[in-house]
Amino acid sequence: MMKPTKIILHCSDTKDSGTVSWGAIRTYHTNTIGWKDIGYHFGIELVGSYYEILLGRLLTEPGAHCEGHNADSIGICFVGAFDTEAVPAKQWDKGIKLVRWLMTIFNLTNRDVYGHREFNKQKTCPGTKFNLNTFRVQLIESDIIGIIHPERDI
Repeated sequence: MMKPTKIILHCSDTKDSGTVSWGAIRTYHTNTIGWKDIGYHFGIELVGSYYEILLGRLLTEPGAHCEGHNADSIGICFVGAFDTEAVPAKQWDKGIKLVRWLMTIFNLTNRDVYGHREFNKQKTCPGTKFNLNTFRVQLIESDIIGIIHPERDI
């Protein structure tokens, strides 16, 4: 198993159509770019009417999502274009749950969670409408109160 020191958040910069475009991203990464698998470890995508956490590379494999940080980080892709639209609340909450779980497993803190743009200034990833500071704060809040948003079906 990898021993990650950070979690890096991404967006696909594509419209989430409510179908599994995760397979299209995997095909692009493997067939077009020539990688051995999709670059991310996890994806969060609307499938039908429910946000799913989708498996990418296994945690035993380094990712291909952030140059210079693939060997020591977990890559998570929020499927959507978050320069032009806000992250849907249920997708956001699913991301909080996934990242909190990974933080617990790998003994990481909210200070170990980054946006791709923090390592590559040419990127806006996970999107200009994705507030990384709010996400980090909510990671702490979810830990303190033990829940995220009980009124939402996440």
